[in-house]
Amino acid sequence: MIRRTVDFPGFVHAVRLKRDAVPDFADYPFSIPAVRCLDTLELDPKITFLIGENGAGKSTLIEAIAVAAGFNAEGGTRNFHFATRRSESDLYRHLRLIRTARRLTGFFLRAESLFNVATQIDDLGVGDAYGGTSLHEQSHGESFLAVANHRFRGNGFYLQDEPEAALSPQRQLTLLALIHDLAEHRGSQFVIATHSPILMAYPGALLYQLDAAGIAPVRYHDTEHYRITRGFLADPERFFKHLFTDRE
Repeated sequence: MIRRTVDFPGFVHAVRLKRDAVPDFADYPFSIPAVRCLDTLELDPKITFLIGENGAGKSTLIEAIAVAAGFNAEGGTRNFHFATRRSESDLYRHLRLIRTARRLTGFFLRAESLFNVATQIDDLGVGDAYGGTSLHEQSHGESFLAVANHRFRGNGFYLQDEPEAALSPQRQLTLLALIHDLAEHRGSQFVIATHSPILMAYPGALLYQLDAAGIAPVRYHDTEHYRITRGFLADPERFFKHLFTDRE
């Protein structure tokens, strides 16, 4: 078991939906079960994972938390203000972040819009702060880790949306090592939306399952991600027999 050697209060204690201000829970994104049932979502002072099926609202919620915290919807620091194509929902307008006294800094990193962030970095001429090599001249995974290595400097609030989309399993382990150093030793807090059973296995992390029933804490070994991955690796032929059987 990993021992947490330094106690940090984090940056955001919890996220609260201002339910009285929601215009209509039948409208998107408030109609998503995880949002419709949301009241106050407590965050771990170090690492919180949002997990669930496609369409469960993970990316919608983490984007809203990021924008409510002052980050750009497509990613970056709180100083990034570009918009390639405005697509964020209005959920952030109805969220209240219950914050600690610490000054909030950090980075919002999402795999799907990293290209847009890389373009903005080139346009601003601040590539030296990201390793000196244009992110466009690196692979998706290399550029993702370059941002994490050079811009996750500690004492920050870091949000990531499906980082595994850019990373091989080995690189996911590399990211976990970086997260561990930052969360356990350098006063940082992470909120991560993911499908990856590798990432969500981080010891001591708080996991929330988003599904048709709403949003609730879940143990790692009770997640579908863990159970399906474990079962498949133990006996892939059983899965193939079921999946590939001709159906009349």
